[in-house]
Amino acid sequence: MKDSRILIADDDETLCYLLKEELVNEGYIVDTVYDGKDAIDILRKRYYDVLLLDLEMREVHGEKVLGFVKDNHPSLQVIVLTAKSDMRTAVDCIKQGAYDFITKPYEFGQLCITIERALEHKDLLIKNKILSSKITQSPPNTIIGESEPIRNVCKLSERAAKSESNILLEGETGTGKELFAELIHKNSNRADKPFVAINCASLPDQLIESELFGYEKGAFTDAKSSKQGLVEIANGGTLFLDEIGELSLTLQPKLLRFLENGEFRRIGGVSSLSSNVRVIGATNKNLMEEAEKKNFRRDLLFRLNVITLTIPPLRDRNSDILLLAEYFLQKKSPIRSNKKLSSEAKRDLMSYNFPGNVRELEHMVERAIIFSDGELILPKDLNIPKEEFELATHLSDDGTIMTMEQIEKMHIKKALDHNDWNRENTARALDISQKTLYSKIIKYNLK
Repeated sequence: MKDSRILIADDDETLCYLLKEELVNEGYIVDTVYDGKDAIDILRKRYYDVLLLDLEMREVHGEKVLGFVKDNHPSLQVIVLTAKSDMRTAVDCIKQGAYDFITKPYEFGQLCITIERALEHKDLLIKNKILSSKITQSPPNTIIGESEPIRNVCKLSERAAKSESNILLEGETGTGKELFAELIHKNSNRADKPFVAINCASLPDQLIESELFGYEKGAFTDAKSSKQGLVEIANGGTLFLDEIGELSLTLQPKLLRFLENGEFRRIGGVSSLSSNVRVIGATNKNLMEEAEKKNFRRDLLFRLNVITLTIPPLRDRNSDILLLAEYFLQKKSPIRSNKKLSSEAKRDLMSYNFPGNVRELEHMVERAIIFSDGELILPKDLNIPKEEFELATHLSDDGTIMTMEQIEKMHIKKALDHNDWNRENTARALDISQKTLYSKIIKYNLK
């Protein structure tokens, strides 16, 4: 995997020079240091994929460097370079986490093969980390739709993917912003690197910072070992920040610094690290309005919205409703099930405004599959609230059509009342985070 970063730590300066020249010719990015102390110092500042580590160095032994790597850079692959007399020590290093060892003198071809295998092992470890963080989530969906609005935004997404610019995805809750982020990643030059997602509304500030940037051993009471942040795990790939409008003013400057130069510090760290990721942010808020209200930094907004894509709500792509409903029907139905939508159910779906967008339609179809008695899904199985049919053309007291904000306020108030103002249950019913629900309660002064 060319363009990977390799650090050589060996006190033989001639060997370092020759080895660096050969590896650079192979397409790698290579740095050299001549002592374990210098290796630890540079690892505090820079990110590497592979470390070629000599054991016998003057000031700090290679085993101590390996211990530092194990505590601070668990995905860094260490290949121990050892003399035959160090064989027992080399085996001990493998037990401590080194990927492999090569005895001196070695063949350059053999070393290159070992480096490639180490890089493949590193990628596998990162993919496992990403998969384990998503183990409770639903499998990725497909963007379904033939309407003009959805075709247009798909084309724009594919064109934007070819750039290296940061992207801001705007759209209401449930429109599928993460699917578009994945589409952009898969069509980009970073497609073979990690795609890592985090929801900024689902975690408190302290946890978001530690998830994003990681922390050093001893940074707080339970920090018994160092932890890599998502910006390190996603190095070379894409970092998706969902609900970025919920990011606190405390964390926004730290994200801005990272977007400006790719540098960050782990919590409790004193040295800056760097990572090369493309950031895709998503929000259901108007961030320009939030900037005017001093809730969102204007300079951060300008760093994010180099390219802005607006994902259309389901009511603006009405012709996709039945296509999506049939897709979810096939996806959610048990094996060998022949359930179908009745003509009346199709009519009701086409008449509904879907304030929760595609996600609401998916949940509606899933519920109908469970509660329908026969093979035919009827309107009663969809369980569309009767009052929701009236929302699309609901009139205010003065006879004018209500704005979307007025409709949202009414809908949230009804949901809160229905759940006896239990915020957890209400947020779950509305399919939003409790943090978002609380901000809506404050915004609309609901009591």
